[in-house]
Amino acid sequence: MPENRAAIDGGKAIMHNWDMGYMRVIAGECKGRPIKVPDRRATRPATELVRGAIFSMLANLTDNWDQVLDLFSGSGSLGIEALSQGAGHVDFVEQERVCCDVIEKNLKNCGLEDRAHVHCVPVERAIAFLDRAYDIILMDPPYRREDIGKFLDKLARTPLVRDHTWLVITHSPRVTLDELYADLKMYKERRHGDSVISIYHKEAAST
Repeated sequence: MPENRAAIDGGKAIMHNWDMGYMRVIAGECKGRPIKVPDRRATRPATELVRGAIFSMLANLTDNWDQVLDLFSGSGSLGIEALSQGAGHVDFVEQERVCCDVIEKNLKNCGLEDRAHVHCVPVERAIAFLDRAYDIILMDPPYRREDIGKFLDKLARTPLVRDHTWLVITHSPRVTLDELYADLKMYKERRHGDSVISIYHKEAAST
């Protein structure tokens, strides 16, 4: 666990303020910094409660946060939280230009732009050209997207997923995911209100 990953105060996360159009970084070097949220309901960013649960679980699963991929980035809240809590580098992938602009502003406001790259392209295109393997992959796809299982299957078969990669996806309870996508195996699933957090892991191949 990176040294600058701080605990959430009292086990609670600050709830975001939709009227003001921002949330806050929960923990780490940028704790308390505001994260702008695009004024687009389709982005539906993960609440701070859900983000808190995600990073609490990840902190207990792995110490390797060098390379992180944030797919369907929206406001960039998941990737920014990862950077704040010790990630070495985060690639953000988001197809909406307005969201990409917000991510870049959020990174600059947090002083994290030197450890990140924003790819303003569809996720399907990004997984075809990104050329590094990731320790952690974060996904917060639109709730209306029902083909997420097919995308997971494609992603799991790319070089972006390596031995010991952890993948975390938040999705609607109405979306049922398989236990296995290629070599990515479901490790845990937990429901938080109207969101489900599913965690997958690729174990090292046996020799």
